[in-house]
Amino acid sequence: MRLSALGFIVILTYGVLVAPLTVEAQPTGKASRIGLLVPGMAAIASRNVEVFRQGLRERGWVEGQHIAFEYRYAEGNLDRLPDLATELVRLPVDLLLVVGAASALAAQHTTTTIPIVFVSVGAPVERGLVASLARPGGNITGVAVDAGPEIFGKWLELLKEAVPTISRVAILVGTTRTPTNDAEVQARERDMQARERAARALGLTLRLFYVVRFEDITEGVFPAITADAHAIDALYAGGATVIAYRQQIADFALQHRLPLMGIVREQAEAGALLSYGTNQIENWRRAATYVDKILKGAKPADLPVQQPMKFELVINLKTAKALGLTIPPTLLFQADEVIQ
Repeated sequence: MRLSALGFIVILTYGVLVAPLTVEAQPTGKASRIGLLVPGMAAIASRNVEVFRQGLRERGWVEGQHIAFEYRYAEGNLDRLPDLATELVRLPVDLLLVVGAASALAAQHTTTTIPIVFVSVGAPVERGLVASLARPGGNITGVAVDAGPEIFGKWLELLKEAVPTISRVAILVGTTRTPTNDAEVQARERDMQARERAARALGLTLRLFYVVRFEDITEGVFPAITADAHAIDALYAGGATVIAYRQQIADFALQHRLPLMGIVREQAEAGALLSYGTNQIENWRRAATYVDKILKGAKPADLPVQQPMKFELVINLKTAKALGLTIPPTLLFQADEVIQ
């Protein structure tokens, strides 16, 4: 059962929330083909995809009449994304909806003409996806998910507040094996430096694991942590692959009595101790507004990248009880949702 708690909302004053538009008459003739490039599995993404489709229906787009969808799922293996992006472009599609930084970079590398709308991408400027948040400038725009490198400090701070005794944290980051451009190399370095600064301030040491596919988790991360039970006393998991396999990671963490911090509520629902991040359902709903605008003639270059309007903290008290932890009342007071 879930109990609502007092909300802890971070408002980003530079966020741009696009309100639903009044339904206009839709184009007649050939249906616009939308390609969806998703790093995870169809079953896991189904709820978000349906929210996106519903958002288009609310704006008057009728599937099979005005629009058609082509789906490509990487099944948690980010190495597949470039080939899947190429498949969609060659169909061709009229617009690409891509999920996560790896998908966005793969799509960007594949086409400079087909409009691209991204969902759940961190640091799109730093990664070279757009020229600026206000004026993307190319064929790409969408919905970002973070508030800059400072967010790493917030994730670690919340984990430390929940479990003050931790000192060694394993960081699982879902990413592509090889950066696709120099900007991505610099973005990864920026992220790592931000994590290290935050860890030092909290008296934590980090061990980083890059995750490209599921085997990196089962054959790399899990054995490495299991081999030395005293080397790690908490986990942080973020990125497309680790979110796709959130249940397996949450089960492993609980089995080994490791508090787990996630970045989306779905991870807390799967059994992570905490999650702190943007609402994925809302991100997909907002993406539908951009797809609607572009299909009606707007250019991605002129549509500002949307920043998150709020971050939500979800705490799983069932997991806390299983780990023998007592969550401080001050932290419970901040939670947007408590699962028990």
